Amino acid sequence: MLPAQWLPHVNASLNLLATILLVAARVQIARGHIDAHRRLMTAALIVSALFLIGYGAYHLLAPIFVFRGTGWIRPVYYALLISHVVLAALSLPMILSAAWLGATGRVTAHRRLARWTWPLWFYVSVSGVVVYLLLYQIYNPD
Repeated sequence: MLPAQWLPHVNASLNLLATILLVAARVQIARGHIDAHRRLMTAALIVSALFLIGYGAYHLLAPIFVFRGTGWIRPVYYALLISHVVLAALSLPMILSAAWLGATGRVTAHRRLARWTWPLWFYVSVSGVVVYLLLYQIYNPD
């Protein structure tokens, strides 16, 4: 298997790990465990950064992979994909801003932004895994 062929699997795994870290971080902050929340969110940032590197590398190395599903799933897939891509682009500056605010101790501003950022980041992570499953597992022509 060529590197470009295994990158989608690695990227989906990173997205899934980011989702798990986001949920764990949310649980920790709800319990008032600020240090655990900070460590988990830092890990989620690192995992997401690795995903972005892998995603960029894949799209530089691999040809475009065409979705093979037909019928009702096709518009569902493209609606999911479009929402995933648009919200990923919108959430990136929000994620970086929320992380910066949290890291610099601007807690009130961090909380205000994180209330919007966390659900977007979570959706992007989950939808990325679903897009992967639809594209490379469920409707894969191989």
